Amino acid sequence: MKSFLSNVVTDILLQKKVAIHNLTFVLPSQRACVFLREEIIQQLTTATFLPQIISIENYIQELAEVKQVDTIQLLFEFYSIYKKNTSKDKLDSFDTFSQWATIVLQDFNEVDRHLLDSKDLFTYLRDINRLENWNPTTEITKNYFSFFEKLHLYYDEFYQYLISKKIGYQGLIYREAESNIQHYISNNSDKHIVLVGFNALNKAEEQIFQELLQSGSASIYWDVDESYLKTSKESGMFLRKYKKEWNYFHKNPFNWIENYLNSDKKNIEFISTTKNVSQLKYVGELLQRNKNHNNMALVLADESLLSLTLNSLPNTVEKINITMGFPLSDIPLAGFFNSIFKLYLNQEKLGVIEKNLFYHKDVSNIFSHSYFKKLLNNEMANSSSQIGKTNRIFLSKNHISTIFKEIKPTNFIEFIFKKGNSSIEKVLQNCITICKELKDVTKGIEKEYVYRFFTVFQQLETLNSKYGHITNLKTLHQFFTQLSKNEKLSFQGEPLEGLQLMGMLETRVIDFETVIITSVNEGILPTSKSEKSFIPFDVKKHFGLPTYQEKDAIFSYHFYRLLHRAKNIYILYNTEGDAYGIGEKSRFLEQMQIDRNDIKHTTVIPKVMINTSELQEIPKADSVIKKLKELAKNGLSPSALSTYIYNPIDFYYQKILNIKDINEVEETVAVNTMGTVIHETLEQLYTPYIGEFLTEDSLKKMFLKVDDLVAKIFKKEYKNGDISKGKNKLIFEVSKKHVNRFLKQELQETKEGKQLKIISLEKRYSTNIEIENVDFPIKLHGIIDRIDQVDGVTRIVDYKTGMVQSSQLRMTDFSKMSDDYKYTKALQVMLYAHLYIEETNFDMSQPIEAGIISFKNLNNGFLKMNFAEGRGKNYTVSEEKINEFLIELRRIIAEIFNPEIPFLENPDKAF
Repeated sequence: MKSFLSNVVTDILLQKKVAIHNLTFVLPSQRACVFLREEIIQQLTTATFLPQIISIENYIQELAEVKQVDTIQLLFEFYSIYKKNTSKDKLDSFDTFSQWATIVLQDFNEVDRHLLDSKDLFTYLRDINRLENWNPTTEITKNYFSFFEKLHLYYDEFYQYLISKKIGYQGLIYREAESNIQHYISNNSDKHIVLVGFNALNKAEEQIFQELLQSGSASIYWDVDESYLKTSKESGMFLRKYKKEWNYFHKNPFNWIENYLNSDKKNIEFISTTKNVSQLKYVGELLQRNKNHNNMALVLADESLLSLTLNSLPNTVEKINITMGFPLSDIPLAGFFNSIFKLYLNQEKLGVIEKNLFYHKDVSNIFSHSYFKKLLNNEMANSSSQIGKTNRIFLSKNHISTIFKEIKPTNFIEFIFKKGNSSIEKVLQNCITICKELKDVTKGIEKEYVYRFFTVFQQLETLNSKYGHITNLKTLHQFFTQLSKNEKLSFQGEPLEGLQLMGMLETRVIDFETVIITSVNEGILPTSKSEKSFIPFDVKKHFGLPTYQEKDAIFSYHFYRLLHRAKNIYILYNTEGDAYGIGEKSRFLEQMQIDRNDIKHTTVIPKVMINTSELQEIPKADSVIKKLKELAKNGLSPSALSTYIYNPIDFYYQKILNIKDINEVEETVAVNTMGTVIHETLEQLYTPYIGEFLTEDSLKKMFLKVDDLVAKIFKKEYKNGDISKGKNKLIFEVSKKHVNRFLKQELQETKEGKQLKIISLEKRYSTNIEIENVDFPIKLHGIIDRIDQVDGVTRIVDYKTGMVQSSQLRMTDFSKMSDDYKYTKALQVMLYAHLYIEETNFDMSQPIEAGIISFKNLNNGFLKMNFAEGRGKNYTVSEEKINEFLIELRRIIAEIFNPEIPFLENPDKAF
């Protein structure tokens, strides 16, 4: 089946009314121009000059003799007019202005495209607001009222200002083109205009087209299915109107009306999928099935899925042409520049700009970014760890230079972190400098990324140096974000070969044999009803401005027109609501089901792959055995044994490979830091009384020292941290409360007559243990928080700032220690008891107990090891219990050092 453009060219060449080189073809899009040019070349039989082939937007600019400029420049121009016509006390900042001015410019655009009497419309809007706000009382309503009072003034002044500079927005250009059409016709009598494939025209286009047709200077070709004219379908809304109302068609045929949609030679398949990933993966399968991708289009109704689509294409797609641009905001380099902006914005927000300090996370984000590594030729230090060591929430330039002195990014540090470099001019210059630096260290498409961002920053620098409207960093960042979203990186490809990857608007006028359309869901195709405009819906209807109803009709036509000559049609939609869609298929599909009964329905359900990953297993090679011997010599601690019980793989990483946790800045006091503070506070309070019995006086003296001592130790352990406010202040107060409650408990026991003697504090104890089949001694060691005597009973005390329950210390079967991690606390205190008994040759005929003081469970006092069954009590750490413990301890240690038993991941570990 011949394409629409092929039919148009054939008809034009057969008529021979005007020489081909005197024709001007006007089409809806630049993409359509490429296809028409190829069709003309294919059908020409003699050598001649090609006709002019132009898109409607460029043609209108020719008529108007006005250059179209982008929205960013328009905002700068408009703000100049706004400032001129607004008193200083009511003047919005450029930041605030740009948020509503973008919507106003869209409304101005619609007013001019549809040739409305601007005075009538804005007076009408003003009167409506006068009725609604006839007695404004608040400052907000007064400003809102004032805005509508001046809207027409802004429009008139801005329009005249732009005309004087021969620049404008699209609507202005259309209005000027319509007023110049007679002049154009009289000066181009030798030309013939061929209007091809239009549908929804604005009022200016309607007037221009009719003037050209009535004067005999043009001919027009519509791509119409007869169902559009015979029914009330929204897809034919505009075409029915033109056929009925244009005088030209009362005497001339309406070319062309054909019947393609109801053809029985179409293979149509509706494919429902869950989630967009499933859609695009299935598209990949369709493309693999169809080996020949010529004359095939993949149409994305949701253009935001471009990146995901490109990653889903199979290797069988050898040639592809992408008509959509890739937004600069989706390129990794945008994230790098956003990190730089965030660095300065947070400097302002957190009030440290005068001291030239920088938030540590912002510095880390910049230094860990891949493009920063490129600036350093991939020479990189672990910035997060280096910053973490200092524990500074805010870093100065000197701190940063010191941290990164090994890799010496001196130039970068100088122009990014130098004081005063957060000004608008300096930020722009720095970003341009970064682009120049990156140009020399990037290749291929990355170099193109850099160039595009270079042009963005140059545009911002030029506009601001000319107008000076950007006065703060927040506004600059806002415009950078807007520019990076609007600016797109164009792909180079062969427009006439291979798979055509397109957006819906790019398909206008072009026909394909095979069409795949994705995301055909309500809210996407057609789009949602939400519109940003200061003109209410009923006012738009009254003045004939387009609403969402007309926009729905436009997309309805584009959708059905794309199917006219297609033989194989695959339409995919998402059945599950998510961030990209609402899960309801488009009403266009419902209409197709009513019109046809030969549609195939397919439901795609992704295969659920069960992850059967094997547990990690690390054999004990000779190098591992060597490390284990070193560990045996240096000593095993209770915490190391607990780590092994929790997960042997973690033990391997920490003790064999010596992999340490990354140092991170503690913005909030960490749990372990709080524990260290409480431990050290109690050590310093009780040290003067080692070897003595505690008295009421000695404990009361301790109370007086708590506040200063906790503050002093916090300053030492939480270096460079702030405990004067926020959550850290609460943690500081809680730490003091824990210490005071503990002292209060000790004081109460002393008052009750208990004899409490401190034997040692935070002392290291060690001993060796012999293991069967291990031919070297293994050292055990540990630091016992406190050893004391209460009424003649020796106690091994371990402090815990977290919650510990007495059930975790009830042990009747020591084999449980290696089966359940919760019993590792019992293992620790029993090992501490063994170390103390061995090193001091403790007389086991004397009573000894071991246990934990939990600061989150202080009401239960000293939680003792309990060896009794049920609810019984047996707190004595006897020689028998020590021996039972040592049997299990030797078994655990023998397993660690057995070369035949690999380190095997614990499947029951808590994540």
